[in-house]
Amino acid sequence: MSVVISGITPGSRAEMLGIEAGDTLLQINGYEINDILDFRFYETNPRLDITIEDKDGSVHELKMKKGQYEPMGLEFDSFLMDEERSCRNKCVFCFIDQLPKGMRETLYYKDDDARLSFIFGNYVTLTNMKESEIDRIIRMHISPINISVHTMNPELRCKMMNNRFAGDVLRYIYKLAEAGIKINAQLVLCPGINDGEELRFTLEEMYKLGDSLQSLACVPVGLTRYRDGLFPLRPYTVEEANAVIDMLEAYGDKFREERGTRTVYPSDEFYIIAERELPELDFYEDFPQIENGVGMIRNLQDEFEWATEDMEEMNPEAFAVKRRAMMVTGEAVAPYIMGLRDSLKEKAPNLEVEIRAIKNNFFGGEINVTGLITGTDIIDQLKDLSDFDELLIPSEMIRANEDVFLDDISIPQLSEKLNVSVRQCGTTGDTILKSMLGIEFETGSRHYYYQKV
Repeated sequence: MSVVISGITPGSRAEMLGIEAGDTLLQINGYEINDILDFRFYETNPRLDITIEDKDGSVHELKMKKGQYEPMGLEFDSFLMDEERSCRNKCVFCFIDQLPKGMRETLYYKDDDARLSFIFGNYVTLTNMKESEIDRIIRMHISPINISVHTMNPELRCKMMNNRFAGDVLRYIYKLAEAGIKINAQLVLCPGINDGEELRFTLEEMYKLGDSLQSLACVPVGLTRYRDGLFPLRPYTVEEANAVIDMLEAYGDKFREERGTRTVYPSDEFYIIAERELPELDFYEDFPQIENGVGMIRNLQDEFEWATEDMEEMNPEAFAVKRRAMMVTGEAVAPYIMGLRDSLKEKAPNLEVEIRAIKNNFFGGEINVTGLITGTDIIDQLKDLSDFDELLIPSEMIRANEDVFLDDISIPQLSEKLNVSVRQCGTTGDTILKSMLGIEFETGSRHYYYQKV
């Protein structure tokens, strides 16, 4: 295979060698370049023998010397350098299958590309991979890889993922572990299916991976109201969630005692369903699965506390602010956000921040997380907010680098409908504190603040 070069970085080594857009990259140091993993791995060598085919079909051998991590200066149309691989599975718990019709087309795309695991931290099922690709990962020693495991029972995995190959590829996990490739694993647990004794079996098998198992997170299945014709699933009860936590904490204790790290974690959502106190901060060690909602709330509380202490030292007059704001959030995390607000109120007595938990009518079912709140539900449940100085919106509700919710309602539209200025308040303790106090801060979002007209 080969890849076409779409552009050359001005002043780069590639430009100095006369490589041009439209040329084709064939090999680096004798190795074929098929995609971004090949390219990034072999590009790091400071001495490169490059095989290029120009637009006329002539093949040239070029030599390049550069710094070890200096880029060659080649640009490609796709960051993967070939087609992204979509998911071949039809998992009984798939959230995308539970989306309503009529949303943006990109929301329905299911990726299952191992390269995205290394580049962006995506979780993959391995069902899209060949033995040769596993061997390549081992040869390059690319690590860690993030795997959606769900169960280590081959037959059950085939049934849960509706893919007859899903059980066979579990052998890749053992092969990667044996080669020393670090693994972060995720289990989506469904009541009565892959929990209970099936979960115990999976944990025992994952234990056999030794130190290669870097972390394992268990999250409860998310269910919307759009499940007509799909596999019958139900949410966890309080008692069932407690049973899951008890098992996971017991195995976490075992890992910690025998290997020095907890490794196995229930997500925050399990503790919320179980109506159980969250563990203390040190339970989560270095927060290896925070992106899966493991320790996210406890980390936020700690960040908020530290940010408040820093603010007291650096800008104590900030607590003298007098203003009235409203912050919207999902139902699951609302009590914890109220706790942050209450702790701040002790230091800023003239500050009034009303926390409003938004019920997710758009997705319905058991969906209560902040990141899936839509603009439609906010508008329907809040009405006129002209008595407030600002409405605070957690950035996780907004598409990255845009200003729209999942239902394409824009922040300016929200501001107009509710007659209030809207501020994105970030997702960290520091940004939430500053938003409550009305202090501006840097944000990666394209738009940060909307003054009502």
